[in-house]
Amino acid sequence: CQPVPKPESRVEICELNPCPPRWKVTPAGPCSSSCGLGLAVQLVTCVQTLHGQEVLQEEHLCPVAEKPLTSVPCVIRTCSYEWSFSEWSECSTSCGNGIQTRQDFCLSSLTHKPVNPLFCRHFPKAIVVRGCSAGPCPEQGGTQSPGAQLQPMTPATHLPTAAAAPEHRHKDLGVPLSAEPQEQTKPSGGEEDTAKRSFLCVCGNLFLNATGIINMTGVESRDCTVAIGRPLREEISVTILESSLNCTAGEILLFSGRMMWRTGCRKLPLSLINSRTNTLIVKQRVVLPGNGVILQYNSRTATKKYYQDCDQQLFGPQGEIVNPVQFPAERQGLVCRTFITVAPRQRISIRALNADLGPEGNQTHFNYILVRDVSTMKTVVFHGKQQFLWQSTGSQAEIEFHE
Repeated sequence: CQPVPKPESRVEICELNPCPPRWKVTPAGPCSSSCGLGLAVQLVTCVQTLHGQEVLQEEHLCPVAEKPLTSVPCVIRTCSYEWSFSEWSECSTSCGNGIQTRQDFCLSSLTHKPVNPLFCRHFPKAIVVRGCSAGPCPEQGGTQSPGAQLQPMTPATHLPTAAAAPEHRHKDLGVPLSAEPQEQTKPSGGEEDTAKRSFLCVCGNLFLNATGIINMTGVESRDCTVAIGRPLREEISVTILESSLNCTAGEILLFSGRMMWRTGCRKLPLSLINSRTNTLIVKQRVVLPGNGVILQYNSRTATKKYYQDCDQQLFGPQGEIVNPVQFPAERQGLVCRTFITVAPRQRISIRALNADLGPEGNQTHFNYILVRDVSTMKTVVFHGKQQFLWQSTGSQAEIEFHE
């Protein structure tokens, strides 16, 4: 700019409106917790700048809606937590089948004192309710209380493993069907025994049709178990059409599902049982030959949603399970599950072909796979890069994919 004449420098005095009062925050003090989430206190005052100096003002002069918090969250380091349990309670019944319960506590590894259970929400927790048996009940006379009232039951007795039946495809479910009993018409001579065996093989079967009738009368085995399965969006209702069970002799009918356990004997005909979910196991225990029940089942759209959108239902005899894909907006607090149900006479094996769940030695890592044996309610957790083989004791299993 040298060739251009330089204007004279000058200073003009101006007076603007005074700055409005504002909130001033001093640095926060120490954290209230030595680990995990705590609170730190910070001083918040109302000040105004006058002639270049900050002057303390009354708080009502500052905008109330913009006042910063006087306590702010702070974290010094991550706490570690673990589940702890009380002793099991006594069996709920003095004879027969009942339940035991125990209390769960979330403990801090530093203080070994109970904390809010939310701190343990990412860690697997063992069961707090289990079945128990207090021995057989003495035989009761005619004054026995009605057995039609449905009571909690223990898991069904395990049945022997049998080879998978011939595979069929179900047009609605797209999954293999276990072979169901075939009706024989007008048997004669040697065909009579064949028809009888086919009729009796109802025990141990898995029924996947939308509706059907299951005849459990005249079976040769003392315990006869059948299962009914439908897609996740449905629930099952069962009506007892006929019953010849002898309640005094200890004969009984048991129903079990993911959300219900029921048992009954007296006044069964026309009783209605609702599974509340898409699977139901029915077990009949008879003492006298020829006794039993005839059931009619139907399926319908569930009245309440008992599953998550990322849950899956698999029916045997084989299949592949892939960790469900979760979108970022859905990840928080969401645990995707895979339910497996096979015929009651069969068992389940799960083999992990490939797993990468983070560091092998980090047992507190939030990424893990939990497998639950439904018949015993026992759970197993797999971390890291384990390639595992898991086998069930019953015909139902659940898998949870955490984080």
